[in-house]
Parts: sequence; C-alpha cells; structure tokens
Amino acid sequence: MIREIQQNDIKECVAVIRASFQTVADELGFTIENAPRFTAFATTEDRLAWQLNEEHRPIFAYCDGDAIVGYYSLLLQDDNQCELNNLAILPAYRHKGIGEALLQHAYKTAAELGCNKINIGIVEENQVLRKWYESLGF
Repeated sequence: MIREIQQNDIKECVAVIRASFQTVADELGFTIENAPRFTAFATTEDRLAWQLNEEHRPIFAYCDGDAIVGYYSLLLQDDNQCELNNLAILPAYRHKGIGEALLQHAYKTAAELGCNKINIGIVEENQVLRKWYESLGF
C-alpha cells in the first residue's frame, strides 16, 4: 500500500532512505569522509521534516503492513516540472515491483499536481539503476 507520510513517519523514512542508499555507497566506495553529502549520509530527520512541513513536498511511503519499506518525494519546480527525490526501497524488498509501483504513483501524483515532466538525478556509475530508469522511459 502506498500512502502519504505524516510527521510521525519521518524517523522510519530516514532509516529506509539511509539503508537503501547505503547499498549504493558500499558498491561504489562512498564513505561519509569522501562523500558526506551522499544521500545515505546526509539524510536526517530535520531535513525530511523541513521538506514535509516547510517545502510542503508530496512525500509517500510504500508499506508492508505497518512497516515502511519504500519511499519517494516530489519537489515541485518551475515550468510545470517536478523532481523525483530519493526513490528508495529497503534491500530485502527489492525486485518485487515496489520501485515500479512507487514510480507509477509518482507519475500519477505529478500529473495531478500539474507537472508534465519529472526530472531525476542518479549516480551515473550505478549502471543497474540507470538501466532500470531507462527501461521505464527516462
């Protein structure tokens, strides 16, 4: 089930984002010392709370029962565009269609918000992720 997150979900969302992006960090040799701004290290409860409460970003979680196992947010931009941020799936839940379900949800949400283009940013060296996004139209 995909649902919009609330303030009390932030701690769990941070854990999902960090764990998800840590696998990329490990694979590519990123550490807090050589890449302190990488998502696995830079995501904090304060940052997510600011995005939710001050930026008013649409933020959604994929839940397995009561547990949050996936996450994404949209940053609204100029010219009817938005940016997909931190699409994250806990490693144990990957390859089960959750990422694609969240991406389809993001498309629908973006369209409802009047966005006609979604921008993404990925680590170019992550060829598996790049191919996945390209297979879905990016």
